[in-house]
Amino acid sequence: MQVVILCGGRGTRLERETEVLPKPMVTIGERPILWHIMKHYAHFGHRDFVLCLGYKGELIKDFFLHYQARQNDVTVELGGAAMVQVHPALEGELGWTVTLADTGLTTPTGGRLRRAAKYLTEECFLLTYGDGVCDLDLDALVAFHRSHGKVATVTAVHPPARFGELVLGDGGRVGRFAEKPQVGTGQINGGFFVFERRILDYLDDDALEQHPMQGLTRDGELMAFAHDGFWQCMDTVRELTILRDLWDSGRAPWKVWK
Repeated sequence: MQVVILCGGRGTRLERETEVLPKPMVTIGERPILWHIMKHYAHFGHRDFVLCLGYKGELIKDFFLHYQARQNDVTVELGGAAMVQVHPALEGELGWTVTLADTGLTTPTGGRLRRAAKYLTEECFLLTYGDGVCDLDLDALVAFHRSHGKVATVTAVHPPARFGELVLGDGGRVGRFAEKPQVGTGQINGGFFVFERRILDYLDDDALEQHPMQGLTRDGELMAFAHDGFWQCMDTVRELTILRDLWDSGRAPWKVWK
């Protein structure tokens, strides 16, 4: 399945990190968090990516345009027309297709998906944000989505109440979608969506988490897949430090690949 990743935000709460880099390019270990997210999807066989670029998107383009040369040994034959031979060493990324779509500097998330829709070739696709990792079983998520026949599935997780709270009804149907309530004790929007192409009928240039999600909820077309395992976003310097410490200690729960 195709995977859309929202990569356009500024990430201002990461302070100095995002003064020079777009948020998805902030590193955990030696690789951007974006790479970690893509490795997770690729582990489950999803290797066709559409990246919705915005703030400093040229740096994400540069990363992938020069990816093979930077990650592998290279032989350069100097002369009139220089010949370059890349010696593949990293088998894990072979077969990835990455579409780098400019979706505007300040475009909200719903508008970004609308602008990238021309690259979607399937009736069902995956979508997530470029700043969060988890140990989610993507096979189970997709199977749940296909079982209910609705337009959208959101992954429900359990971190702090400052995120959008999901109030769930029978069978996982979303009864209310409240973006960033002041007080909340329930599950929250963890990203990692599955969408039917019909989601495009709900989109405008607003944030995906506003009118589109509320419209899906009103129509009974939004279901939630409960994930009780690890999930962590990277909104603040503190959260970045948590992720870096887990990776450096060899205890990163989201590293499901080998």
